[in-house]
Amino acid sequence: MGLSVGMTACFLIFLYVRFELSYDSFHSKADRIYRVVADIKTPRSDINASGPSWAVPPNAKDEFPEIESFVRVTDDKVLVRKDDIKIQEENTLWADSSFFHVFDFKLLKGNPHTALKDQFSVVFSETAAKKYFGKKDPMGQTLLLTGDAFPAKVTGIMKDIPENSQIKADMLLSMTTITQKFAPRIDSQWGNYGASAYFLLRKGANPKSLTSKFPAFLERRNGTEMKKSQMYPTLFLEPLRDVYLRSTRDGNKTGNITNVYIFSIVAIFILLIACINFINLTTARSSERAKEVGIRKVVGAAKKQLVKQFIGESIILCLISFSITIFLSWLLLPLFNHLAGKTISQSIFDNLQYLGILLSASIGIGLIAGLYPALILSSFKPIVVLKGKFSSGTRGILLRKALVVSQFTISIALIIATIIVYNQMSYMRNQDLGFKKDQVVVMDTYGDAAKDALRQALTTIPTVKAVSTSSSVPGSGNPGAYSEIENNKGDLQVANLDLYFVDFDYINLFKIKMVAGRAFSKEFGTDTTQAMLLNEAAVKMFGYSSPQQAIGKRFKQWGREGRIIGVMKDFHFHSLQQPIKPLSMRIEPGGTSLVSVNVSAANLPATMSAIETKWKTLIPNRPFSYFFLDEFFDKQYRGEERFGKLFLNFSILAIFISCLGLLGLASYSTIQRTKEIGVRKVLGASVSNIVNLLSKDFLTLVVISSLIAFPISWFAMHKWLQDFAYRTSMSWWVFLLAAILATLIALLTISFQAIRAAISNPVKSLRTE
Repeated sequence: MGLSVGMTACFLIFLYVRFELSYDSFHSKADRIYRVVADIKTPRSDINASGPSWAVPPNAKDEFPEIESFVRVTDDKVLVRKDDIKIQEENTLWADSSFFHVFDFKLLKGNPHTALKDQFSVVFSETAAKKYFGKKDPMGQTLLLTGDAFPAKVTGIMKDIPENSQIKADMLLSMTTITQKFAPRIDSQWGNYGASAYFLLRKGANPKSLTSKFPAFLERRNGTEMKKSQMYPTLFLEPLRDVYLRSTRDGNKTGNITNVYIFSIVAIFILLIACINFINLTTARSSERAKEVGIRKVVGAAKKQLVKQFIGESIILCLISFSITIFLSWLLLPLFNHLAGKTISQSIFDNLQYLGILLSASIGIGLIAGLYPALILSSFKPIVVLKGKFSSGTRGILLRKALVVSQFTISIALIIATIIVYNQMSYMRNQDLGFKKDQVVVMDTYGDAAKDALRQALTTIPTVKAVSTSSSVPGSGNPGAYSEIENNKGDLQVANLDLYFVDFDYINLFKIKMVAGRAFSKEFGTDTTQAMLLNEAAVKMFGYSSPQQAIGKRFKQWGREGRIIGVMKDFHFHSLQQPIKPLSMRIEPGGTSLVSVNVSAANLPATMSAIETKWKTLIPNRPFSYFFLDEFFDKQYRGEERFGKLFLNFSILAIFISCLGLLGLASYSTIQRTKEIGVRKVLGASVSNIVNLLSKDFLTLVVISSLIAFPISWFAMHKWLQDFAYRTSMSWWVFLLAAILATLIALLTISFQAIRAAISNPVKSLRTE
């Protein structure tokens, strides 16, 4: 059972790791597809963009023969209307017409070469199409898009995008709608960033050679503008297969290769612990069969026959474990999918090759476990064994002790890692974020003309404490704005600042503290056009030693000019994995679409019903949707929380398997020393003396394991914590607590057998055969 549980855990983790590593592998041209990214150097900071400027892909395609094709994609949330159906499609992508040429997303209906060619062309996923058209054929049907009700034509239906794709969409819209209708000059804009871009290189093209040509290309096409803006981009190519797990670019929802490595190691550890138990108990019990081997040899058994017998028995036990593992994996897969937060596999039988690997591993474990007793026992001389002079020798004892130390080293390291993971999750949860996120409801009006009327109407609800409109809330995306700010030398310094458009009530609603100057106020008419707030990180970037020094300094940003009127205390508007970045805020009513409402906790359902009524009255053409800011902000940690839960569960499992092995060895050790215990009791030994005698050897092994585990776990967890800009420290008590827990677990496991042996009747244990 111990081996079965260990193999089940290892197999489930194996499925998870293979799934994470399989992202984007289904594209037939995956080895030739590269994502284009940019590092933009400015006088004071570097920006790591997840895409190039809009002008780069079409111009690079014209200039470099190595590029077979390119595709740009940018995500959006688009209002879709079909008769009485109104849905805000959250998972929408605008894409170039080459989308189906570069990627292998299968079209069930429509022409892949022309489906996204014309303006206002729409391609739905199979599931999304059913929302609007049911069982009817959607091809050629018309829908209305955005608040302006643009008519769009359905030109294709694609198979639902697989789970293991970092490009996901329920609806695709033609990029020509943007490049020809909404922003006709965007293809020639070298300073406008926002879309992700992918190059499909020709067969045999060298990506490193192509990358080396980019600096000269940018200088030829955009050198003058780069010098003027003091923004110097450097282009890089990321292999498509590396984007999900290895890219660290802003705004990219990715996996974590470190977590994949950690789970792989945990899987190996769990399987190793289970194997150690199996080998330990097999070798420990082998001495009991010494007389059996002696008799078999007397009646003519050859050494080869005995070796085959022992190995065969071991393999049969492992094959039984393999069968139990299949059943447990089938039973637990739905729960594991839920814990992982994604469907890593529909069924354990989806890929029979994986089961073949598991079967081979089972046979291998059986072979290794049976080999030691087979070779040792089959070499004993029958006359010595049958006279009762057999002893297992110190080599067998040392081997078992070494294996126990190995598995408890792993267990203690996992206990330490689990405590540190929990501490880090707790640290992020309880960290002062610098703003208020509780009891705040956020709604996106998508710039609807009635947003100001809605804001005003919401203030009349008695349980609404405050209302504010903005372009962003903490945890949501925000644009980077080309800015010129007066630095400590009196020069206008170019920088790309994160920018929030807000109203007069924003600072108060979110309880953001001011450390210098003042917040926006209706008493100052110039605040709507000539005022800016910076955070402390921005002030430092421009060379000021104190926030007060930045007050009154000049700024230019997106067509506005004015003065800095206040400095905000730094607050975490992104997750704690990222350092706080420079941030600017301006009053810009035309750029706000989010309505944030601070509501009373009392009678919340009635409050939400009143808010919905106001929405439906004033914005009837859009479906009512909202989110609570605390839940929305905490979504950033969902991946880490899942990691923590999975890690905790598998660590507990590893410790449980270790205890099973320890229980078996303690039981065997007790049986071996039955007569010794009887003699000691007759001579006056107490129960505590006997328990101490049987426990101290094992506890010594646990202490040795702790000393080995401490430096290993410190090194591993120190590296893991480096992924967090704000992290907890590894206190000495964590290591001490892990050692104490391991000792208590071992003591509880051993004491059951020890106490039973200590209170047994010595008369029975001293009887001879």
